[in-house]
Amino acid sequence: MKAFMDQDFLLETETAKHLFHDYAEKMPLVDYHCHLNPKEIYEDRRFDNMVEVWLGGENPDGTFAGDHYKWRLMRSNGVEEDYITGNKPPYERFLKFAETLEMAVGNPMYHWCHLELQQFFGVYEPLTPESAPRIWEICNEKLRNDPDMTARGLIRKANVAFIGTTDDPVDDLRYHELIAADPTVSVVVSPSFRPDKGVNIHKAGWKEYVEKLSAVVGKELPTFADLLAALETRLDYFCARGCKISDHGLDYVPFREYACEEINAIYQKALAGAAVTTEEAEAFQTAVLRHLGKAYAQRNVVMQIHYSCLRNNNQRIFDAQGLDTGVDAIAQNTCGGNVAKLLSALDMENLCPKTILYSLNPVDNAQLGSLIGCFQTAQIPGKIQHGSAWWFNDNKTGMIDQMISLGNLGLLGNFVGMLTDSRSFLSYARHDYFRRILCNLIGTWVENGEYPNTESSLQKIIEGISYRNAVRYFDL
Repeated sequence: MKAFMDQDFLLETETAKHLFHDYAEKMPLVDYHCHLNPKEIYEDRRFDNMVEVWLGGENPDGTFAGDHYKWRLMRSNGVEEDYITGNKPPYERFLKFAETLEMAVGNPMYHWCHLELQQFFGVYEPLTPESAPRIWEICNEKLRNDPDMTARGLIRKANVAFIGTTDDPVDDLRYHELIAADPTVSVVVSPSFRPDKGVNIHKAGWKEYVEKLSAVVGKELPTFADLLAALETRLDYFCARGCKISDHGLDYVPFREYACEEINAIYQKALAGAAVTTEEAEAFQTAVLRHLGKAYAQRNVVMQIHYSCLRNNNQRIFDAQGLDTGVDAIAQNTCGGNVAKLLSALDMENLCPKTILYSLNPVDNAQLGSLIGCFQTAQIPGKIQHGSAWWFNDNKTGMIDQMISLGNLGLLGNFVGMLTDSRSFLSYARHDYFRRILCNLIGTWVENGEYPNTESSLQKIIEGISYRNAVRYFDL
């Protein structure tokens, strides 16, 4: 029997151990898509206890922030909401999470949490209701007193070279500017352009958002052309502050042919407060995505597209707590043809940007793996990427399936690798988890005689997927 999560955790062959310990483990991290708060990085936040850094809860403004992965698990264990996102004493909330984690056999959260305990706190004991009091004290003492356990310290401990946050076009990016001007910040923190609220004309709050955008750019936006100009103005503002990446979170990827005057009429209709039809919304979204795609290509900004999430399914919890509180699920969409049409339309004008595609539905792996090969180009290895296993798929099985699919249908060696997609400063352990799975997968192929044991080639592939491909791809 193997020891519990020892140094060779998930590494089943000697080749896998060599690839991980000699190559992958040493590489810095490029966390190109996350939801960390740049204010907390600049102010070098110190967390008072493990609940603050693990579970989060209600903010002073009434919104909720924290790890909705953990919240879902606790609800599945029958824990009352007051212990999950409420105001119960932190220690009681921690005990409830310990009770839940003990039952999470087979869930990646079990491994992530214990990797975090090991790497950041030196705790190698499994978290159970019995060990929870000891672990609570050990971790809290470090969080409160260790000079290296602040937000920036945790980033340094994890050897992070680059962080891509998620930012709205109307954000002033004040804290990104302060971080960039502060020589004591050792990591590059870059804003990422996330214009969903301006794209999703059919969703609540769109009209109010256009009014916010208008105020930020300092001019009225009476026409669709004015909206596009305002978004480009903000994109330039982001690029001047280090933006390398954009991101679009879509229910599904639309593509509908349109005439320019038709889009302006739809825009006017929505500005007047009238509801738009599904067909009108899709035409509008298509027009915005095509325009922004070209703008990204002209500025060497990578376009990320995330889709197939069925959001806000529990109306009661959504009404009480809002977005990203653990009531989302995998959707089933058949929009691969629309993805192809969007990329083809951009390619026809020679303005298809570097693009990373993520579907939350793993059924789409083979479709994406085959589709990206249709739009690759010279001079940019892996220009169109099948993104890392995302959200409900960033578990051992999901990561293996995504990489096998990419290997079967494309060039796994050009993959830009893992991201955290997280709001927690401890989540960098997920990169370690991914790298172990990567090295075990390739190590197994080597030991099975499916790939030669050529040291220079293996080093290039492992270091590339772990770090170097992302540095090249995002022009870091």
